Amino acid sequence: MTGGRQRAYAAWCALEARLDGAFGAANPLRHLGALAFWLFWIVAVTGIWLYVFLDTSVAGAWRSVEAISAQPLWFGRLVRGLHRYGSDAMLAATLAHLAREWLAGHAAGFRWFSWASGVPLLVLLYASGIGGFWLVWDEQALYSVVATAEWLDWTNLMPEPFARNFTSRAQLVDRLFTLFIFRHIGIPLALLAGMCVHVQRVVRPATHPPRVLAIGSLAALSVLSVVVPVQSAPPADLGRVAQSLALDWFWMSPHPLMYATSPAALWALALAALAILLAMPLVMRARKLPPAVVSPADCNGCGRCFVDCPYSAVELVPHAMKAAAPRMARVDPALCAGCGICAGACPSSTPFRSLVQFASGIDVPGRAVVAMRAELEAALERTAGAVGSAPGALVVYGCESGVDVAPLAGDGVVTLKLLCVGMLPPSFVEFAVRRGAAGVLVAGCPGGACDFRLGMQWTEERLAGAREPHLRANVPRDRVRVSHAATPGALKAELEGFRAELVDTYQRGGVVPRV
Repeated sequence: MTGGRQRAYAAWCALEARLDGAFGAANPLRHLGALAFWLFWIVAVTGIWLYVFLDTSVAGAWRSVEAISAQPLWFGRLVRGLHRYGSDAMLAATLAHLAREWLAGHAAGFRWFSWASGVPLLVLLYASGIGGFWLVWDEQALYSVVATAEWLDWTNLMPEPFARNFTSRAQLVDRLFTLFIFRHIGIPLALLAGMCVHVQRVVRPATHPPRVLAIGSLAALSVLSVVVPVQSAPPADLGRVAQSLALDWFWMSPHPLMYATSPAALWALALAALAILLAMPLVMRARKLPPAVVSPADCNGCGRCFVDCPYSAVELVPHAMKAAAPRMARVDPALCAGCGICAGACPSSTPFRSLVQFASGIDVPGRAVVAMRAELEAALERTAGAVGSAPGALVVYGCESGVDVAPLAGDGVVTLKLLCVGMLPPSFVEFAVRRGAAGVLVAGCPGGACDFRLGMQWTEERLAGAREPHLRANVPRDRVRVSHAATPGALKAELEGFRAELVDTYQRGGVVPRV
């Protein structure tokens, strides 16, 4: 990650952390993709309702839209506003989602398919939105459709100039307006299909925002729709030139740009932007982590790695060595993120195995479970003294994508870094406590927004006993802590608070309970 992009991403994460205080789990910046899906359905449902009352003729379109806005009890105003403002919000959420993924470096490597399949969605979304203005058939719609026609005519791909349809009243027929209707219905359907393809390689895609965020966004759009109703410009008239025009700059800014330059310049700008976005997976540097490796001799085909993999990189196939185990895991290197979440899910990834050298059923090269055990044992042996007046060190597991835990080392604190906290088997927490650790702090990505999507969630569920493999009930939960700290200062404060609690427990009870 380049220095500028790294600083920009740090600023974005800081903003997310600040908004966590106001919105909690419903922070919209942490659910941009899911929010875009939700807004799509708001726009789709309201669009269907509006279509029922729309007169699909040149003469009646504008009047029917005005009649909708004038419906009693502000219902028409509400539905029209939800459709319009929901479209604005969806475009804004999509652009913000694109920006965040780019800043985070999520355009290359194993994520290339999601990025490449997401870029065309921008084109479909914009084409769908701009076509919605045309159905109102006011002066703004006329300006937009003529500008678009002139832009398309520059390519000379059509047998006759499209702009010819708007040279006089006689040229404009209802059949052309009906074409606008089918276009405005067909493109959103293509957009929905593209959205499904976009999340195809993702397990448990986030297509539903938290209920609080969904209800809150709907309520906010509803209030906006009633307080600031969407208004039409005067009806389109091919025989009259509008003296002034209040453009929607959010959607229509390309039109003035084309007239200020040329259709060729706008084509060059649009195609260049599209090419740059599509080329991101090729030009962006992405750290290539080695894919997970299955040890057939240690795999019993339980399927936990298959269930927990966030990217569908694990599949179950007939076992190659064990007749008693009908299945074994197999990893698709092209889909594997190398995060190690599968190793954290494997029941054989336990440091309590008696063999000096052992292999997990599935493991990550260069960060094998046996190496993690050796690193933990060596760190605990090196740590002398106590945490305050309580025996044993504090073990802090950190995520490479989260706050750096290395500066916390020393003064009775052991720090160990993981590719993702999801690769931490719960048995390692018990193992650390059995070997004399006073407590274990697991520090994941800021706000729980795992860089590998599900690692933080799976870790919390495993430690809470809600997911296999789980932390055994005989491990005192007051000696285990999970942190979502977004800054080094916040993480240090949580660590000091955890230390104080352990010292208080020791002083009151005389001893920190052993497992």
